[in-house]
Amino acid sequence: MLNKYPLWKNIFLIVIAVLSAIYAAPNFYKADPAIQISHDNGVMDQPALDLATAALKEDGIDFFGAVIEKNGVALIRLHDQNQQSRAQQVVNFKLPKNYIVALNLAATTPAWLVRLHAGPMAYGLDLQGGVHFLMEVDMDEAITKQLTDTIASMRNVLRDEKIRYRPPITLDSQKRINIRFLDAATRSAAISKLKSKFDLVMGTTESGDDFVLQYSMSPASVLELQKYAVQQNLTTLRSRVNELGVKEPKIQQLGANRIIIELPGIQDTTRAKDLISAVATLQFHLVADSGAAPGTTLDYEYQGRHYKVVQDVIMEGSSVTGAQASIDSQTSTPQVNITLDSAGAKRLNDVTRVSVGKSMAIILRETKTRSVTKAQADGTLVTTSEPTLEERAISVATIQSALGRQFRITGLGNAEANDLSLLIRSGALAAPMHFVEESTIGPSLGQENINNGIKSVLLGLGLLVVFMIGYYRICGFASIIGLFCNLLLMMAIMSLVGWTLTMPGIAGIVLTLGIAVDANVLIFARIREEIENGMSIPRAINAGYEKAFVTIVDANVTTLIVSVILFAIGTGPVKGFAVTLTLGILTSMFTAIMYSRAIINLMYGGNNVKSISIGTNIHLVADAAVHE
Repeated sequence: MLNKYPLWKNIFLIVIAVLSAIYAAPNFYKADPAIQISHDNGVMDQPALDLATAALKEDGIDFFGAVIEKNGVALIRLHDQNQQSRAQQVVNFKLPKNYIVALNLAATTPAWLVRLHAGPMAYGLDLQGGVHFLMEVDMDEAITKQLTDTIASMRNVLRDEKIRYRPPITLDSQKRINIRFLDAATRSAAISKLKSKFDLVMGTTESGDDFVLQYSMSPASVLELQKYAVQQNLTTLRSRVNELGVKEPKIQQLGANRIIIELPGIQDTTRAKDLISAVATLQFHLVADSGAAPGTTLDYEYQGRHYKVVQDVIMEGSSVTGAQASIDSQTSTPQVNITLDSAGAKRLNDVTRVSVGKSMAIILRETKTRSVTKAQADGTLVTTSEPTLEERAISVATIQSALGRQFRITGLGNAEANDLSLLIRSGALAAPMHFVEESTIGPSLGQENINNGIKSVLLGLGLLVVFMIGYYRICGFASIIGLFCNLLLMMAIMSLVGWTLTMPGIAGIVLTLGIAVDANVLIFARIREEIENGMSIPRAINAGYEKAFVTIVDANVTTLIVSVILFAIGTGPVKGFAVTLTLGILTSMFTAIMYSRAIINLMYGGNNVKSISIGTNIHLVADAAVHE
């Protein structure tokens, strides 16, 4: 029988429609604007939450649903998105510095949809809002770090060459290395040994009885270091943002030493900020003997005990090629498994082989940035970012044997082990950075864009409904049903796959709706042509779908090729447009052919159809029923 789908195909289409509706449904549940409060130690307490809610009430900010969730983080939902930033400032000002206050969007998806792993689409920065950072590379610190490393290398050269100097080798405020000698002859010997090994500007001077040798970086070397630091930091930041799972991030250089970072829709802005700006450097030192000379050791505390460690660094984190957090099978405690490169492994092996029985300390140096809210003289609250250096021993252990390429760090908490392994995997920042500008892209602006996008889609749909039903009547209605199925299918796929919807992506959806209708226009035009040529209605419907299929595929494939190229070579808005256009072409071909025909089959299936509403009522009366 013509124009009848088998039962399995009808069931298949119904299942696809139902699943599309289920997985598109979370997009219709609007998230609540909220502020998220956490503690440095990962555990939020009720008194702090009560203090935060009291501050909000005092400031007249309307809120609801203030709870501490299972992960130890407090969430306070707000009625007005425009009050998010104010609420963050008020709570940040009221709570001590060890509490972290971040903006958040709290999901309202029903539990039964969550159990089905259904969630809303990810929105880009232009729709959902997010955070915008303008960061500047701290070249003063970069130069200091470079020269500090050089000092350690100079000590080794002078020690190996048996050239005596007066310790310690210092770095003055003008970024000059100062090495003091007892006489000019020894200084000259040092110059001849150091000249070929270090590309620095040399100078000499006398200070009291000391003959001083000074080294500093040339302007060309400073520019080269700046260029390297910015490029290395760009690479590291991209790797860290990828670890955070942020969709459609924007990370690019601005000027000589600044970097722009835009992160749409992240859940924990404070953690992202810490991980982005953190300069986590591992340093390996031998624990000093009791007779170590003054000025050659550093003081650290580990597990309640004080240690003096040798100032010279055995090896730094730059030699680490891999890091993975795991759980020790014997003690069930977190650990980080470290893998070294060949040079680092050789250096560590050389030192530990002759230091068996001594202790080695692993020092973690982190430069973090914290938001601090202060009240001005006029009573207004101003939030600024302040960098803080945290330096601590994370391991002190006795060297039992020579260490190789792999070892492990223990004694860490779960979150600390995960963050440390993330920072090591993503690479170290070549130089610290500080926040020049930090802003939250207003949720109201994002919501305005979403509303405008929804209006454009609804307007496009409305005009298509009027045109298709007004011109093609009942057949036009069938095409509109297929159009709605296409829209639901696109939303479901984007939600499941995790593709990001941007404003240009909405433009791609609107364009896709027109492309989807094109296929039905071709089919209906073919059906009318076959009927006007004297073909029976059942045969005309069958011929219309079969003969128009090749034309529909040809037209869509050419557009698909262009959209794939846009996706491959485009960035930012172009890629957002190409994503929805590519997906829309594929889904529109499926729905325009399958769903519209299923509805046409339902209304005009069989061999005895005498009329069809397809623009003008066309009646065809046969002498006898047509049998196939």
